[in-house]
Formats: sequence, C-alpha cells, structure tokens
Amino acid sequence: MIYRRRDTPLHAARASAGLAYCAAPALVALLCDNPIVLGAALLCVVGAGTAAGVGRELRRAGRIAVPLALMIAAINPLVTREGMTVIARLGEVPGLGQLDVTLEATVYGLLLGLRALVLIEAFALYSAAVDPDDVLRLFRRVSYRSALTATLATRMVPVLARDARRLADAQRCRPARPAPRLALVRAVAGGALDRAVDVAATLEVRGYGAARRPPRTRRPWSRHDLGFVAAAAAMMALALAGTLAGAGGVQAYPVLDVEAGPAQFALAAALVAAALAPFADRRGVTR
Repeated sequence: MIYRRRDTPLHAARASAGLAYCAAPALVALLCDNPIVLGAALLCVVGAGTAAGVGRELRRAGRIAVPLALMIAAINPLVTREGMTVIARLGEVPGLGQLDVTLEATVYGLLLGLRALVLIEAFALYSAAVDPDDVLRLFRRVSYRSALTATLATRMVPVLARDARRLADAQRCRPARPAPRLALVRAVAGGALDRAVDVAATLEVRGYGAARRPPRTRRPWSRHDLGFVAAAAAMMALALAGTLAGAGGVQAYPVLDVEAGPAQFALAAALVAAALAPFADRRGVTR
C-alpha cells in the first residue's frame, strides 16, 4: 500500500470522486488510438500526479511501465503480419515462416505500448491518491463481510511476503542437502493455519461475528468532490465524442493513416484542461 494522505485537492475528495477521476484517463486510452490523444492522456495522469504530490510514486511505477511498453512495441511487429510497407525482412524463422517487419505493425506496436503506459500510470495514480479504506467503505452496505475479507487480504500481503523472506533465509542457512518438500509444505501450511486461527479468534473477540449492516450516513459533497466528478465526466465525454467523430482513431492496416490536425490537438488540449482544472481550487484541502 503506497497511499499517504497529503494536503491536495485530490486527496481531499471522496473515494468515489477520486476513483472516477483516475479511471477517466484509462478510459481515454482504451477508446482512442491517436498518438496525440494518448499523449494527452499520459500528460493528464502525470500532471495530476505532480499536482497531487505523488510524482515519486508515478516515477516508481514508470520503472515497470516503460520496459513493459517497450516490450509490447517490440513484440507487435514480430507477431503481426499485416501492413503493406515492409521495412525489414528477417528471413525464414522456424515455426513462424517468412518474417517481415512492416511500418504499420511497428507504429501500432508503439501505440499499444503507449496505451499500456497510460493504463499503468493511471492505476498508480489511483493507488497513491485514493484512500483504499474509503474505497472499501463504498461497498460496506453491499456486503460488509466482503469488505472485511478484502481488508484482511490486503493487510496480510506484507505479512505473507515477510514469511516468504524468512523461509528463504532459513533455507539458505541449512546444509547443502536439500530439505524434503513435504517438510517445507507442512511448515508453510501449519503457519498459515495457525495465523488463520489467531485472526479468527481476534475477530470473534472484537464482535465481528455479530456484525450488522451499518446505518446509512450521508456525507455532504464538497467542492472538491464535485470538481473531480465533473472533470472525470468531461474527460469521458470528450473521449467518447472524439471516438464517434473519428478524431481519436488511427487507421493502422493495411496502410498507415495517422491524422494530426486541429481536431486532434483541440481534443488533447481539452482533455488536459479538464484534468488539471480541479487542482486550481486548494481551499479546504487540509484535514
């Protein structure tokens, strides 16, 4: 969990507003193929992360996202046989036949990689700027047991990782003769069962067995809630309108046709403006 409360408008907004706001650039990336629009979606995420003070978290996610995007861009021209403009002939490859790299497949691979980069960064923004406990509270009236299960599973991930590191250290300290697998499985299963019994006993003592559906509480919507919901709706509407109008698309096959006209730049500018507008109001961001 990398969430940490900060004094920014995005952190001050409720979880549903933040969730919708972080999902909007991802929807733009899924609906649009045009590189100008995809670049604008990435700029929306990076700009929002910088304004929300989570640029470090986005850079950390980028260390994984950028190599993955480059891998997608490199694989697509090797597995896609479509396209009319051949830029490289790699000859006969066993199992694959004649391998020709086309310009269309190469460019579309770059677009797919850029799309993956936007999606990963959007999820990183969500993880860093939206309180996970507030997200779980959104579903407490639907099923408080499911929310409790999700909370326990989330909190147990670091514990299980720590157990794995301890088991690995213990294995390295043993003699060269490998330990029987049955003994290792018995130790892991025994530890997991003991921890499960302890957690169940703790929950029973705290009264979770007699839990009831919580009462409905109404929290008034703040200016930040309305601002980020409006920004999310604007970005989604712009992406849908651009898709229907053909401004966000790309014709990759059989001949590459990428439009870069006033419509694409206007759509990109509108997306960035809508994404950054809620950060202009910083009143009431402290807790």
